[in-house]
Amino acid sequence: MTVWVILYWIGAAQAAMLASALWRARANAHANRVLSVWLAIVAADLAVKAGYMHSATNALGDAYRVARLLPLLYAPMFFVYVRVLTLGLRPRPAELAHGVWFGLALAWAGARWWSDAPLPVAGSWDAPWFDPLLYLVAFAYLAAAFRCAARHRRQLRAHRSDADRLSLRWLTAMATGQFVIWAIALVQWLVDVPHLDYFLIYGAVAAWVCVIGWFSLSQPPVATTAETDPVADPSLDPSPGDDGLAGDARVDDVEARLSELMSRERLYREPALTIAQLARRSGYPEYLVSAVINRRLGGNFWEYVNRHRIEAVRASLSDPAESRAILELAYDAGFTSKSTFNTAFKRLVGETPSAFRRRHAEPQPGRGKAPDGDRATRPASPRTRPD
Repeated sequence: MTVWVILYWIGAAQAAMLASALWRARANAHANRVLSVWLAIVAADLAVKAGYMHSATNALGDAYRVARLLPLLYAPMFFVYVRVLTLGLRPRPAELAHGVWFGLALAWAGARWWSDAPLPVAGSWDAPWFDPLLYLVAFAYLAAAFRCAARHRRQLRAHRSDADRLSLRWLTAMATGQFVIWAIALVQWLVDVPHLDYFLIYGAVAAWVCVIGWFSLSQPPVATTAETDPVADPSLDPSPGDDGLAGDARVDDVEARLSELMSRERLYREPALTIAQLARRSGYPEYLVSAVINRRLGGNFWEYVNRHRIEAVRASLSDPAESRAILELAYDAGFTSKSTFNTAFKRLVGETPSAFRRRHAEPQPGRGKAPDGDRATRPASPRTRPD
C-alpha cells in the first residue's frame, strides 16, 4: 500500500507542476490551457486517493467518493484539447456541455447525500449504471479525439510540404496511452485478473502523467485548420472587388519582392519554409506579406508555395532530357512528403505526375520503365509528340 501512496503523490506533484508550466506555455496556448486544467484535475484526483489510502478519515472519504466521479471528465476534456489544438480556436462556453456526464453523476451523488442514503466507504458508487456509463463516455470521446487528429493529418498532407514533421504523431501517442489505460480498466471490470486491480490502474495513470509531460512540453506549434484549409476561415478568402489592402502603398512592392524570391531565388525549395521566414527575407512585416498572398495572389501561404513547387516539377517533367525520378524532383522542389506532393500535383494539374510525364515525354528508343515503377509504352518511331 505504501508503494502506491508514494507513486500517487509523485504523479500528483508531477501533474500539478505540468499544469502550471502548460498554463504559461506560448506554443499552442489555447489548447495547452485546456490541458493544464485537465492535469490539475488529475493532480487533485491522485492527491485525494493518496491521502485517503494513507489516512482514511471521514473528510477524505467524502473527497474520495467525489474523486470517484472525476474520470467522467478525463476523455471529454482530452477531446476538447484535441479539438482546440487542431482548430486553433479559443475554448468556447459551449465546450462545458462535454462535462454533462460528470454533472449528472455529481447531481445523483448529491441527492444520495441529502437523502441520507447509505454510501460505500470506497470504490464503486453501488449503482449498476455508473461503470457502463463511464466506459461508454470514455471510449466514445477517445474515438472522437482519434478521428479529429486523423482528419487534421489528412489536411496537413493535402496542403503542406512538411506534413511528416507536423503530423501530430505525438498527439496520437498521448491518445493511445489513454486508450490503453481505459482498456485495462475495462478488462479489470469485466474479468477477474490476478494483480490487475484499481491500484494498478491509477498507478498507470500516475506514470502516464510523465508521458504527457514529455510530449506536451516538447510539442511544436501546431498548424491549425484555418492555416491548412482556407475554407475553414472565411477571412482568408479573397473578396471580389475588394482586396482588403487599399491605401497601403507597399502592396505592389511586396508582390514584386515575393515574385523575385520565388522566381529568381527559388525560395520555395526550402522544405521547412514558413511565412515568418518568407517575411524576413522579403523585408516586409509578416501581416502584410500574409495579406498580399491571401488577397492578391490567391489562396493561403501553403497553397502559394506549393503552386511554385508544382510548377517547378511540371517544368522538369515536361523536359524530355530530364531523367531523374519523379520523387527526386519533388524533393528537390521542396516537398518532404510523397502523399502531399501527389495530392497537390493532381489538384493543380489535373492528372498524376506519372501520367503527366508520359504525356509530355518525347519517345526515346531503349527507355523501358517510367519513374515510380510505371511501365510506359513509348513508340520507337517516329519522333512526334503524342496528343
